[in-house]
Amino acid sequence: MDKFKHQHFAMYKPDGYLSQFTNNDVSKNKKKLLGEFYAFPKNIMAIGRLDEPSEGLLLLTTNGRTSEFIRSRKIEKEYLAQIDGNITSNAIEMLKKGVEISVEGKKYLTNPCEVSKLNEHPVLPKRNKKIRDDRHGPTSWISITITEGKYRQVRKMTAAVGFPTLRLVRVRIGHIKLQNMIPGEVKKINL
Repeated sequence: MDKFKHQHFAMYKPDGYLSQFTNNDVSKNKKKLLGEFYAFPKNIMAIGRLDEPSEGLLLLTTNGRTSEFIRSRKIEKEYLAQIDGNITSNAIEMLKKGVEISVEGKKYLTNPCEVSKLNEHPVLPKRNKKIRDDRHGPTSWISITITEGKYRQVRKMTAAVGFPTLRLVRVRIGHIKLQNMIPGEVKKINL
């Protein structure tokens, strides 16, 4: 019997932080890491990642099997994306069907997914790094739910249909939601 009881956490990863705890890359010495927010257990790992400018729900665990299951294609990941321009219904349909992006230098067709345009800007906390304002042209918001998680996938998808992502917030992984968490907040959870 395993004496070690695994621990799981939900965190609101702020923009400007790497989804990691240690930094072995000398070129990234001044990067901000997740360990600044909480005294995590020694063998903690992020389940999937959010790139440095992205924010939102990040799950963490001490259990590699849990991590692998959640990263599998069975679990939905929902994002809110603020995009450059007023997205068209044609672009939304293209995203829903799947678009071609580059993954590790090779062409990749994304799986069909759920996409909808939001009628109003979502209420979200302020970012650490400001995004351009409306003086630089209109923006719009979409909700996009995917079951895969390629590197910078949502950003690549919206760019592929002509509407680059300006702000990306993961709001749900499976049944776990970001809800009213604030940037940097960490909660113990059961998985």
